[in-house]
Amino acid sequence: MMNRILMATCFAIVFIACKNEKKVEAIPENTAVDTSAAFNEMLDAYYEEGLQLNPVQATFAGDNRFNDQFPNPLADETIAKQKAYYTTYKEKLSQFEDANLSKSEQMTKAILQWECDMNLASFDHSKNYFPIDQMWSINLVAGQLASGASAQPFKTVEDYNNWLKRLDGYLSWMTSAETKMKAGMKEGYVLPKSLITKVLPQLNALTGEDLETHLFYSPVKNFPEDFSEEDKNQLTESYKKMVSEKVIPAYKKLHQFMSTEYMEAGRESSGVSEIPNGETFYKHQIKLYTTTNMTADEIHKLGLSEVARISGEMEKIKEEVGYKGDLKSFFDYVRNKKELMPFNEPQQVIDNFNAIHERMKPQIEKLFDVKPKTPFEVRRTEAFREKSASAEYNPGSLDGTRPGIFYTPIPDATKYNVYSDESLFLHEAIPGHHYQISLTQESEELPKFRKTLWYSGYGEGWALYSESLGKELGLYTDPYQYFGMLGAEMHRAIRLVVDTGLHSKGLTREQAIQYSLDNEAESEAGITSEIERYMANPGQALSYKIGQLKIRELRAKAEQELGDKFDIRKFHNEVLETGCVPLALLENKINTWIASNK
Repeated sequence: MMNRILMATCFAIVFIACKNEKKVEAIPENTAVDTSAAFNEMLDAYYEEGLQLNPVQATFAGDNRFNDQFPNPLADETIAKQKAYYTTYKEKLSQFEDANLSKSEQMTKAILQWECDMNLASFDHSKNYFPIDQMWSINLVAGQLASGASAQPFKTVEDYNNWLKRLDGYLSWMTSAETKMKAGMKEGYVLPKSLITKVLPQLNALTGEDLETHLFYSPVKNFPEDFSEEDKNQLTESYKKMVSEKVIPAYKKLHQFMSTEYMEAGRESSGVSEIPNGETFYKHQIKLYTTTNMTADEIHKLGLSEVARISGEMEKIKEEVGYKGDLKSFFDYVRNKKELMPFNEPQQVIDNFNAIHERMKPQIEKLFDVKPKTPFEVRRTEAFREKSASAEYNPGSLDGTRPGIFYTPIPDATKYNVYSDESLFLHEAIPGHHYQISLTQESEELPKFRKTLWYSGYGEGWALYSESLGKELGLYTDPYQYFGMLGAEMHRAIRLVVDTGLHSKGLTREQAIQYSLDNEAESEAGITSEIERYMANPGQALSYKIGQLKIRELRAKAEQELGDKFDIRKFHNEVLETGCVPLALLENKINTWIASNK
């Protein structure tokens, strides 16, 4: 996956290039204007107003002007401002005719139109009745910020005071969260009991009264060396008072509520189909995360088909290597096969990935004629987070001075299994996330906000599509490596079945867990966490496989309709040059490209 901070905010903001506090007025009729200049001015204003509406998002973006602010996203006033924001910019956007915009500006307009429409549509649903869950909610982001090791800076006295002010806003949100959940209980909007059970330890961990071990007291234990003793003493007293008199009581109160009356009201059902208007809500979630108009039934059938197809491919590999047991036992055989754990030192793992890269290089020119300039490196994941980390990609800097980095955890080189390394490199590194993200950042055509956009349907879809290029790139000559790719693909295919099953077909949590256990070799604990993840955020897990399959579908269509005129390098250029976009816009673009090349 591409490494990025999970932001659990109440609405999405598109990041636009420049900061400009000017308001954009309506364009008078019969007035000659520079359309591009007016369009860019509108983008600047959209960006600036968006930061003011969502100051926590601004902090994560590196804009520190609003670090003391935390407007309550559950408050009626905040919601009204959000609605007005998207409504206003949807109207402003309509002033710009496509005929007067360049192709790139037309795409930008379409993306902003998508953002306004999807965010306005979200207000029709009742997500605010579910302000807290075990994985995605604001309280988890607040914990990251409070630790002093995340986006909230703690370098100056002002920084420390900013966080105290922001905490007051966050504590107001905690009070509102309980109020919303109580209102939801009356209307039938409550979490499943199994998810409430997972939230309680998270809240309880912050009810302890030992300040020295409390997460929200962490900044006090890490004062910069240049702070005066007077400042340290004053801030220490302020943080003691804040944590002991406000933060801990707030967590105790919320924990008490959720562990008693909210738990008693919790649902036995697993999917959102059991809440009022759940079917409509799930349709919105599917569109939000897949960025397509697919239905739950279509996705479910697709998932079943993919699980069956991939199982058939796995059976072939099992037979090829001469294994006589069933498929489930073959998973365990592969994971424990000593010949697939050949290393003694961490550097050998790094060297293996570099060797995979070298094997690919002679073939890469056949598939890509535009390659990123941003440097690339493979590194071992840092020791402090290695035991719980997954392999991931960190993008290079926009100016190219920091390389793109593929991090791989190696807690014990002697137990490191190489069977999925080729597909992993294709996904996380080349031509997966490194090519897609670096080429976007290096583009001279895209406005800056589109260089940092992320739609997982596209981004993760491209990375999974990249795994399927292994044979074309001279890889997967070892059947175990190909089996590794199939295992990763199966995990995403199962998501299509169980997510839609949970939320549109009455599948229970237990049935979804069993289906996963029957079709992949992940541990029961890992699968349980996955299923509960899908329960907490319906539709999110659909984006990976849907994106991959859409890109495959578009390639097959181009190959069929263009015949001898099809050039795989040009196709990849068309997919990558737009940066991250909703899949519906990508499909329109590729269809136009196909038509223009017939």
